[in-house]
Amino acid sequence: MDVRDVELIINGESARYDGLRTVSDLVAALGLEPKKLAVELNRAIVPKSAYGATPLSNGDTLEIVHFVGGG
Repeated sequence: MDVRDVELIINGESARYDGLRTVSDLVAALGLEPKKLAVELNRAIVPKSAYGATPLSNGDTLEIVHFVGGG
């Protein structure tokens, strides 16, 4: 698969990224801990085990929820 620019809508905000191919690439680019995330891609939940195999395409819409522990 080509490494290319993609324009994504993440939590309602449009952003352009270079070199992203998968959800895993995006999580790394955002500096997030995969174990503490829930990712929805085009209204479908992406299992953590599938982040590396789930491709991103120009115009995809994602919702990313980052869980924070506390007490």
